[in-house]
Amino acid sequence: MQAFFVVPFFNFYFLLLLLLSMKSITFIQPDDWHIHLREEAALSNTVETAVQHFGRILVMPNLKKPLTQVSDIMNYRKDILSIVEKCNPAHHFTPWMTLYLTDKTQPETMIEAKKTGCILGAKLYPAGATTHSQSGVNFIQTLYPVFEAMQQQELVLHIHGEVTRSSCDIFLREKYFILEILAPLIRNFPKLKITLEHISTKFAVEFITQAPDTIAATITPHHLWLNRNDLLAGGIKPHYYCLPILKKRSDQTALIKAAVSGHPRFFMGTDSAPHAIHQKESACGCAGVYNAPVAVPLCAMIFEKANALDKLENFTSRFGAEFYDLPINKKWITLTQQPFSVPERLPLGEQWVIPLGAGKTLSWKMEI
Repeated sequence: MQAFFVVPFFNFYFLLLLLLSMKSITFIQPDDWHIHLREEAALSNTVETAVQHFGRILVMPNLKKPLTQVSDIMNYRKDILSIVEKCNPAHHFTPWMTLYLTDKTQPETMIEAKKTGCILGAKLYPAGATTHSQSGVNFIQTLYPVFEAMQQQELVLHIHGEVTRSSCDIFLREKYFILEILAPLIRNFPKLKITLEHISTKFAVEFITQAPDTIAATITPHHLWLNRNDLLAGGIKPHYYCLPILKKRSDQTALIKAAVSGHPRFFMGTDSAPHAIHQKESACGCAGVYNAPVAVPLCAMIFEKANALDKLENFTSRFGAEFYDLPINKKWITLTQQPFSVPERLPLGEQWVIPLGAGKTLSWKMEI
């Protein structure tokens, strides 16, 4: 009879000690200022994950048929919102949209985009730079009238910043894009807000730090967590393959320092880009890392290691909204320091996708 009471009391005391020892942080709900939701059957999975983790997202337009027309963007947004309504009708969630630029884009399209009230800017993909970018821009100067219209309409230019000529080393493509294309753009359009997305090099960090206040950069969780050794040493890891490709450890270190610095023009854009397993594990695997389910806990680990947890809210929840002149989210979220096992795979429509960190245990868990 005595043992009957002792054991439950001991278990309760142990649980109480465990709960008291757990650390948690509560901060403003994060936004994701660069995400790929894909389409068709996969859209339900990606949207549901985004709703669980973010208050706002910036949706990329590089679908199989690129979103080059405002009407196509609005139809896509309608599909996204219908899924939001099904998975959590009470959730306050805003998908901001982007328009896909081509050599044929006209300035009038920017005026039409601005009138929608839900298109934040336009996306510049150099032709052939990444997934579904074949219709991207070949001749940047042909779009100067479009950039002038964007400047007047106060739309943001979102850039995949890599040159694509075959003579350029893949690890140097970001640097030469900045030197040859971005720097002249800034000089010619001084009032145009520009976001250099998913920066991956120390060179880009230094450039953004010295650039005018109209220029910002997003940084991904996977570029903070990994470098090219993780991709290539001991065998190729296809699920770490992304564009811009992972760079040197010194570049990774520079990105971490930028993210935790409190500099207001560095903020989180996950570039979460899911591909089915067979598309990644093939003779010519697709570029993209699916990190939306782990982005916030992973950033917490990185910031904690850098003794900068107090800067996490700025990077994930404040600086992006402030750069885009949007209000800060009113909802708060909690991260708890407890083991979180990343699933080996997750559904992606009728297929499966391997998330970033699959099979690993993270030290922070987001309360969903």
